[in-house]
Amino acid sequence: MLGRLAVGLWLGAAGVCAGGFEQLAHQTTGVVELPPGILLIDDALSIPAGAHDLEIRGHPTGTLLRAAPGFRARAILSLRHASRVRLTGFAIEGNRSAFEGRWPVPPHDAIVATCYDGHGILLEDVREVSLSNLTFREIAGFAVTAVRSADVTLEGVTVEDSGTLGPSGRNNTTGGVLFSEGTLGFAVRSSRFRRIRGNAVWTHSVYMSPRSRDGRIEENWFEEIGRDAIQVGHASQVRVVGNRGQRIGFPIEVVDAEGGGTPVAIDTAGEVDLSLYAGNRFEEINGKCIDLDGFHHGEVAGNSCVNGGRAEDYPHGHFGIVVNNWNPDMRSEAILIRDNLIDGFKFGGLFLIGRRHTVEGNRFLRLNQAGCNESAARFGCVAIAGEPDVLQAGIYLGRLAAEWAGRRADPSREHLIRDNVITGHRMSERCILAAPGVSLQASVIENNRCEDAL
Repeated sequence: MLGRLAVGLWLGAAGVCAGGFEQLAHQTTGVVELPPGILLIDDALSIPAGAHDLEIRGHPTGTLLRAAPGFRARAILSLRHASRVRLTGFAIEGNRSAFEGRWPVPPHDAIVATCYDGHGILLEDVREVSLSNLTFREIAGFAVTAVRSADVTLEGVTVEDSGTLGPSGRNNTTGGVLFSEGTLGFAVRSSRFRRIRGNAVWTHSVYMSPRSRDGRIEENWFEEIGRDAIQVGHASQVRVVGNRGQRIGFPIEVVDAEGGGTPVAIDTAGEVDLSLYAGNRFEEINGKCIDLDGFHHGEVAGNSCVNGGRAEDYPHGHFGIVVNNWNPDMRSEAILIRDNLIDGFKFGGLFLIGRRHTVEGNRFLRLNQAGCNESAARFGCVAIAGEPDVLQAGIYLGRLAAEWAGRRADPSREHLIRDNVITGHRMSERCILAAPGVSLQASVIENNRCEDAL
């Protein structure tokens, strides 16, 4: 149905505004120019199903779609079963305060988009849709969510001050952009994400859904993100290139520590292969730089994560890069990790499981800021029972990941680890260590420089 429009609007009489929205109710092709000013929306604006070759654009003097105080619909603007549609040149403002405390983090087998209301733009079963020069603020759910779609492109989009907190007072993943349930050919380019409580750019599909494919997440800016700046979940052939950001995992009080939501600059989940994470630069990460849970047969190259504070400044601090294998359909295999900079992390530089990884030319600097295991009383320094070396190593060759101990062992072997610089707390003696039962001799380890440093 067509959303109702409040009267008495700034920069336009009700009749003028209603005329613009009447076009949205019926026009399925051509150009619709939205009315000027601040337009209060108290129900979803739904573009007719089957729309095609359609452009919806803001007025040259500015258009803001603002959710009215009583707004409770799934999305402010929604589009289903449409193709070749362009949305450009307007702003959307939600009323996230009305939704606070309502939604916990969805279970892992849920279609995430259906678990929340109050999205900015909801795209379902669409093809060739572009969003450009759009601004989103105070969105309760996700600013943009695309479900079962193809060729969805965001360029020059700004998302600010969005996402809600769950019943626990922690983030519930919301706030950013979500590509869901096997979306193909997606892209987010040259966009800005600031003060997002949950994930900023996220691909997610439930286990039985097709994986998302052929994605591009390039040249975006991320600032003060409560969960992940970027998460590539259950996908293939995704390029994450040239992104920048700072203050990932902040503010500290919104981090979902109880739910295992450790913040990550570039995260991975499900099964992800044939993908590239390259040339990304982040500073001040209260968590991990790069998590490769489910990542295999791909490349992680030329990325940089730098922390300048003390261990105490990062209560959720972690390893710089972590390899994991939660998804039962994949094996951690054949990852190229080269020419990355990990500087000033709370524990080690790299945690490895699996086989046939190449680790070369990296700089793992000022590691183990927590001073493990000498500072065990202060920072814990125990992550895996029976493995006392895990948090004091520069590079650790593990047999299984801590949170899944006993479930899917995949001992490190057949790696090539060479030409890396590793410095930090007692790194001259703890540079490259292995878990019990894992042999360093089962990998080629050569020409690495290991030094103590503060």
